[in-house]
This record gives sequence, structure tokens and C-alpha cells, in this order.
Amino acid sequence: MEKELNRAIDLRKNRNFKESNKLLIKLVQDFPDAASINYQCAWSFDLLGEESKAVPFYENAINLGLSSKELNGALLGLGSTYRSLGEYEKSKNTFLKGIELFPDNKAIQTFYAMTLYNLNEHSSAMELLLNCLTDTTRDDEILGYKNAIDFYSNKLDEIWK
Repeated sequence: MEKELNRAIDLRKNRNFKESNKLLIKLVQDFPDAASINYQCAWSFDLLGEESKAVPFYENAINLGLSSKELNGALLGLGSTYRSLGEYEKSKNTFLKGIELFPDNKAIQTFYAMTLYNLNEHSSAMELLLNCLTDTTRDDEILGYKNAIDFYSNKLDEIWK
């Protein structure tokens, strides 16, 4: 099982997405309770642009129990997949779980901001993106205004007189 899983991952790394996906589908059939295989299979469907096929594999992987690193990726992948399918509330709930478990993951927060945008929660989306920006940038020009950006990030609708 491990050898075949590594082969599927290597195929993905070499951009052989269809071949990787075929191998992962077979592995899931042979080992349906293997969380990592379900996660990798979900990921392979996402890479093929077949998001709706990815969902049950992400859900299975998460329910079966993943390592912390894989759970981090699976929550991001599932939340993003739900968002791309227009299932914004499911996306929001998935990202909130991800943020609770992985509060320092700026990628999850950034994808969550996209979901907030789709839910017309524009102020919250902008605040989150601005905070992610000031927390992660190395740009000296932006860093020079970090305090101001952080201050205004949750006051974008206020008018100062």
C-alpha cells in the first residue's frame, strides 16, 4: 500500500494527474478506511478540476482521522472545494474548524476570506486579508504602514471627521 501511495504522489509531483488519480481510486477501493489515501484521492480530483468528486474523499479522510499536517491540508482543500461549488456555509464552517485547529495558518485564513466575500461579508473578508498581509509581508513599504493598516482593517466603513 505505502509503495503504491508514494508512486501516486510522485506521479502528481510530475504533473501526471490523471494517472495519479487512477491509482488513488484503486487504492481507495482496496483500502477504504485509510485516511491518507482518501485525502490524496480527494486532492487528485481537485487537481483535475473535478471538485464535486473530491468532496466525499475529503470528508472520509477527515472522519477517519489524519495526521495534523494532512488534516491541515484536508480542511483547506475541503473548505476551498465547498466554496468553488457554491456551498458557502459548508465552506465557512470548514474553514472555522481549520482556523480553530490551526490558528497560525494564513493560507486557511486567506481562503476563508474568499468565502466571506462570497457570503457578502466584505468587511470581515477585508479585515482578515489585511491582517494576513501585514502579518506575512516582507515588503518594507507595507511594513512602514503596518500600524495604520492594522488599525483601519476593521474600520473600513468609518468616516473620520
